[in-house]
This record gives sequence, structure tokens and C-alpha cells, in this order.
Amino acid sequence: MKIRKSILPHGLTDMGSTVFLAICIPAVFIFEIVIILPAFFEPGTLMYILHIVLGTFLLFNVTANKITMMLRDTSIKGEKLVPSERTEKLWKMCAVCETLTPPRTWHCNTCNTCILRRDHHCAFTGCCVGHTNQRYFLMLLGYLFLSTFYASLYNNYFIWVIHADKFLKSATILKLAFPLFMIAWDQSTETCYLAGYLINMVGVFFIGFLLIYHMRNVLRGTLTHEKTLAYDLGVKRNIEMVFGVRWYLTWISPFVTSDLPHDGIHWGDVLEEASKNR
Repeated sequence: MKIRKSILPHGLTDMGSTVFLAICIPAVFIFEIVIILPAFFEPGTLMYILHIVLGTFLLFNVTANKITMMLRDTSIKGEKLVPSERTEKLWKMCAVCETLTPPRTWHCNTCNTCILRRDHHCAFTGCCVGHTNQRYFLMLLGYLFLSTFYASLYNNYFIWVIHADKFLKSATILKLAFPLFMIAWDQSTETCYLAGYLINMVGVFFIGFLLIYHMRNVLRGTLTHEKTLAYDLGVKRNIEMVFGVRWYLTWISPFVTSDLPHDGIHWGDVLEEASKNR
């Protein structure tokens, strides 16, 4: 496994997005544990402990998959790749890196290098999603969605039912519509609750959309920038290409080993097999 030499984000957009996510994850977790959960279950009870355990499991997988994704080097920097005779015509020259690159490898202007089986650049982690870290990116999305959806069930009841007397008013709608103005105008406890609620609800819909979009591509064996299904091997094989041969265990932890069945370099056999399946 190649490790990135520097995991620092490139540029202001990456830096802002990465810092935002790094702050929001623990902040929302603390908000749910300290404010929301005690409103439903007495601390120390079995249900309270079960929710703490579940929340900690979700937090662990969100954080561990995020860090693993950022550490994995998906670039071809420092590698000398040589095409085989049968696939040489599929390779192309990168004018920036001044090297031959295999199919599905693209140059990232932000990372300033070519990425093996590049899907896209993720600003929230400051790195590209490619051959060796797409599994962790999708697991990050999956666990973020589960976490925000799980929290939203309690948050909505907490805001609109338990504390309806405080929040069922026109001022609440204005605060939710203009969150930055809300924080600058009113720093009360209720405003802090609404800020946590808003971050969570935006996360549910935004992350849910991303998860559906990227999983659809995985199931079809394609990448974000690809216009055809030239590498579609069928649902099971497509899943293995991203999550590895032990894909059914990868949900447990990013530390579960699941070897990829392809090197991400030589695509001749995959193209032939995919064309036969069509």
C-alpha cells in the first residue's frame, strides 16, 4: 500500500471543506450525545448505553474510513508503468506528468499528478478518489448517511415535538433560512440547537444524493467522467472491483482486508470480457 507523503489539502476550497468536515463530525456527535440522547433516555439505562455504543461504532467508521481514504496514495507518481503490446494503443501521454498513463487514469490539476482509475477529486478530504481508495470514500459516504439519518429521527422529534413551544414559530423558519445571519444575530441555546439540527438535515439530503449517484456508477462499472459502460462486468464483479473480493465484510471496518481483483493498470482483458457480456 502506497501512503501519501502529504495529506494537507491543496488550495483554499480544499482547505475550507476539509476543515469544515473535520469540525462537524465530532461537533455533531457531541451534540447528539450530550443534548439529544439524554432527552429520550435516562443516562446509564440499557437503551442509553446501546445508543452510545451504536453512535461510537458509526463515529469510528466515519473517522477511520476518512483517514484511510486520505492516506492511500492513488497516484502513479514515482511508478514506471509499461503497457503490454495488446493494450499499448489504449494508453495516452500526460503532457503535465510527461509519462504514459493507462486507460481510466486522468490528471488531477488540484493534486498535480495522474490518478490511477480516477473517479473525481473530493474537496472534503483534499484528495482524489481512485483505484485504491474508492472503497473508503464510499464507506465514508455510507456511514455519514447512516449517522445523519439516524440522528435526524431524534432531532426532528426533539425540535418539533419535545420543544415545540420554543421552535414552532416564524422566527425559527427565518433562522433556518438564513443560518449565518441567525448565528450573528442570536447566540442563544435555541440557536445552537437549530445549528446542529440544520447541519444534520442538510447532511442527510446532500450525502444521500452523493451516495446514490456514486453507488449507481459502481454497480454499472463506470466512473464519473466516463460516458459509456465499456468496463461493465456485471453487478457482483463491479462491486468487487471497488470493494475487493471480501466486499461483504468491508462494512465492519476499513481495517478488514479485501484485496482488489485488478491492478488498475491493464484493462485489455476487462474490456474483452465486458464486450462479451453486452
